[in-house]
Amino acid sequence: MRYRSLGESGLAVSVVGLGCNNFGGRLDLDGTRAVVDAAIDAGITLFDTADIYGGGGASERLLGEALGRRRDQVVLATKFGHQRADMGYGVAAGAKGGRAYIRRAVTESLRRLRTDHIDLYQLHTPDPVTPMAETIAALHELVTEGKVRYIGHSNLTGWQLADADHLAARSNRTPFISAQNHWSLLERDTEAEVVPAARHFGLGVLPYFPLANGLLTGKVRRGQPVPENTRLAARASYVTEAKLDKVEALISWAQAHGVSVLDVAIGGLAAIPGCTSVIAGAMSPEQVKANAAAGEWVPSEAELEEINQIVPPPEPAS
Repeated sequence: MRYRSLGESGLAVSVVGLGCNNFGGRLDLDGTRAVVDAAIDAGITLFDTADIYGGGGASERLLGEALGRRRDQVVLATKFGHQRADMGYGVAAGAKGGRAYIRRAVTESLRRLRTDHIDLYQLHTPDPVTPMAETIAALHELVTEGKVRYIGHSNLTGWQLADADHLAARSNRTPFISAQNHWSLLERDTEAEVVPAARHFGLGVLPYFPLANGLLTGKVRRGQPVPENTRLAARASYVTEAKLDKVEALISWAQAHGVSVLDVAIGGLAAIPGCTSVIAGAMSPEQVKANAAAGEWVPSEAELEEINQIVPPPEPAS
């Protein structure tokens, strides 16, 4: 496994991270333990969850139990404040980017994760009500208290990322070190503004859904039914002819170069400047091992350019 600094923070994370959204939902405790064990054995250190995963904090609870005494072997990342989810904290907790809510949320996450600190605490979605300055101030308090080591955000736009960096610098508060956004070789819009902004301000980008809901695993092909009990089975409208054209082209390219389309999806994405760690979920130890192995493939500049011809990046923002 390869490791990189998350942005300019110096926090080292594995090039392939483990997305823990299946824990507590599609995976019970035994299944969670098996996936966690396989990830640690493969050298994966970045474990990414959220308070809403699994429903009502179940992912955090199972992850905390599965890690046990190995907690300090991983970079434990979680999120708070998703605007479309209710954690049951009540009206008194206030807006999800506000100080009262953040302090309640971190207390509950620490309890569920069975730890006294979170390595990377991330704002899950922008709060349209709370000024970002208040969110940054509240997160800064958590860092100074030792409850959180570093802070990140998820689903912010390029201008929001830049604004947050300026606000932190102007008030001498803890800056964000990471941006977690939807990013795969099939969906590269984040490369237009978010990735350049992150690189400029020294943040590392953590792609989620890097396998395009399973389209980039090679298990979904044109003319074949979508496998049951998969993420795509519930997202039939996501599978379009245009996407299938790109998938088939990537599979053909991968076969011609002696690699798998999974290698291309993970290793190719990890090779794009700005990408720090590719967060991929898994339902089994075998999937974990395959994802970790895919992160070891490093395309040459020429190979990356050929991939760009198949799945072009967006034009730079003017």
